[in-house]
Amino acid sequence: MADPCAFELDEVNAGPLGNPILRSIDIEIPLGGITVLAGPSGAGKSTFLRLLNRLDDPLSGEVRCLGRSLTDWNPIELRRRVGMVFQRAPLFAGSVIDNLRVASPDLTDSEAARVLERVGLAIDDLGQDAHSLSGGEAQRMCVGRALLTEPEILLADEPTAALDSAARDQLEELGRELADAGVTLVWVSHHTDQLRRIADFIVVLADGSVRATGTLAELERLDDPIVRQSIGAR
Repeated sequence: MADPCAFELDEVNAGPLGNPILRSIDIEIPLGGITVLAGPSGAGKSTFLRLLNRLDDPLSGEVRCLGRSLTDWNPIELRRRVGMVFQRAPLFAGSVIDNLRVASPDLTDSEAARVLERVGLAIDDLGQDAHSLSGGEAQRMCVGRALLTEPEILLADEPTAALDSAARDQLEELGRELADAGVTLVWVSHHTDQLRRIADFIVVLADGSVRATGTLAELERLDDPIVRQSIGAR
C-alpha cells in the first residue's frame, strides 16, 4: 500500500494564462513532518503553496488534498483544515483579540493569552490595536490565529522572514513541535540554514518545474548545481 499523502498534484499548470509559472507538476507531498519548498527566486514556490488551499486554482491538472480533489472540498472547511501563514502578516481592523477571534469567535481572554504564549508573544493588553504591533509581533499573532482552527496541515510562506533570530528560532521550534504532534507543515524557505534545520522532506523547484525531491541526505548525493545551491550543500 502506498504511503498516505497530504497533497498530490497531477499534470498541474498554474499562473497567468499563456505564461504559466508552474508547468506539468507531478508530485506527492507526504503526510506528516515538515516539507520545505526550496529553489531560486521566481521558481514558483509561493504559487505552488497557494494552490494547496485554493487561494489560486490551476490552469489545468488536478490538486488533491488527503485523497480528495480540491474542487470537491467546501472552501471554508478546506481552509480550516489547511491553515496558511503568509510572509506578510494580514491584519484585520481592531484589537489583537479581535484578530484572533476571526478564527475562533468564542475565544476567551485566557485562551487568547495561551495561544500567544505558544508562539512566543507576550501581550499584556489584548485590546491593543493590532496595527500597532511590530512586523515580527504581527507575524507571530497571525501564526497563533492560524493555529486556533487546529489545522491538520499548515502552509507557511517564509513565515520567519520578518523576525529576528530569537523569534525565528521560536517559530522553528514551534514548527517542530507541531510536526511531532502530527500536523503536516509545508514551509517555503529561501534560507538554506533554516532548510537544513527543519526539513524532513524537500521539494526543489526551478524554472517552474520540480527539479528534485527527497530528504536532505538524498539530495546531497545529487550533482545538480541548482539543487545543491538550493539546499546549501558544500
